[in-house]
Amino acid sequence: MIELRPLQQFLAVAELLHFGRAAERLHMSQPPLTQAVRKLEAQLGVQLFERSSRSVRLTAAGAALQVSAQKLLAEAAALPGEVRAVADGLAGRLRLAFVSTVGFGGLPLWLRSFREACPQVALLLREATLDVQLHEFAAGSIDAGFVIHTPGQAPAGFERLSIGVEPLILALPSTDQPPSDAQCLAAPLVIFPREIAPSLFDAILAHHGSNGVAQEAIQMQTIINLVSAAIGVAWVPASLQGLQRAGVVYRRMDGAPEVETSLIWRADAPPAVARFVEHVASHA
Repeated sequence: MIELRPLQQFLAVAELLHFGRAAERLHMSQPPLTQAVRKLEAQLGVQLFERSSRSVRLTAAGAALQVSAQKLLAEAAALPGEVRAVADGLAGRLRLAFVSTVGFGGLPLWLRSFREACPQVALLLREATLDVQLHEFAAGSIDAGFVIHTPGQAPAGFERLSIGVEPLILALPSTDQPPSDAQCLAAPLVIFPREIAPSLFDAILAHHGSNGVAQEAIQMQTIINLVSAAIGVAWVPASLQGLQRAGVVYRRMDGAPEVETSLIWRADAPPAVARFVEHVASHA
């Protein structure tokens, strides 16, 4: 293995093409420098310089080594800063999962501003429901995730940043004669499967009543489309009103359940997660 110091000595001679001046630059005497270059040549099994009493010239092998050595030493010089940047969360990788509803809130802004603030952090994004995220956390496939749940009932065993609490509103098919609140609560539900967000599923059914689930769907966009088709009504976060769909109207109702959005991560998450959490907290 070639050490860095012999390469530094070689480069000094290669740049100045003079052993005496190179020794002066390196603050050493000439004989040890000459010996170090000869040792490097022996280690590589090539001649790096053509020497005469009047001149020193690089051989083809020496010219090739000069290019590689310059690159290697530049990388070595940059290495401490790169390592510190990773340790400070300013570089590295962040594998982030999110539920679809967060995309209608602050997620686009947080991602854009974080990329501007920490351009050396590679963001690997994945849309995933809570149940999928929990499996991926267990497998070590993600570092952090945005999830939804009933207020105060975030998944156990995680660090957490609460993004906010908002009411659920009712998405219902538009009609010429708007139904009463009682009629809305008597309508069948379009809802996500319980395993996706158990606490929220239970809260919705407890509020809406046991009038039957008309259809289950995973994505909120699909749920809204099914409401448009008059399959049933659906309780969705208030921020989802930005998702406009022909044939669907939104209604706020007194006493509706609330939903909380949280960013969760493991205590042993990489430093980039702490940097992202700090960023979201300052922009939420």
